[in-house]
Amino acid sequence: MKKLALLGLGLVLFAIPSHAQSADASIGYSYFRLSNSNGLNQNGVSGSVAVYHHWFGIAGDFGFYHASPGGISTNTSTFLFGPRLMLKNPSRINPFVQGMVGGAHFTASGFGSTTDLAFSFGGGVDIPLAPFLALRPQADYVGIHESGQTVNSTRVSIAVVVHF
Repeated sequence: MKKLALLGLGLVLFAIPSHAQSADASIGYSYFRLSNSNGLNQNGVSGSVAVYHHWFGIAGDFGFYHASPGGISTNTSTFLFGPRLMLKNPSRINPFVQGMVGGAHFTASGFGSTTDLAFSFGGGVDIPLAPFLALRPQADYVGIHESGQTVNSTRVSIAVVVHF
């Protein structure tokens, strides 16, 4: 999984100077619900980097979420990569959808850790605050494939975006 994360990050970073018409980077707060029924509520930070050619983009999305239910420290990290389709319109309010694949790393103090295949589908909207700055509310379904089953999770984020 580490090699997949490094490969995805490399593709995103090396694609920036090659014919990209625009790019953005975001960072913000995320609420992560690990497993929808009787699950674990985690809070954390997530960020993304994307490069676009017109409306089509390639994005890398990274997140770190934490909770301490019953005094047990739990951490979930996600690293996802994939296409993002953004409708860039004259009003500058730009909705987008994305589908990504990558990994999720889960750690619980005293219980060890695991890294599993993860995928996500979701979207959001960039609301302009200044010429190169926007606010990005976003919601995603995140599936984590663990031991032959898929753990259904939800992530809701609010981030600040810098457009290049």
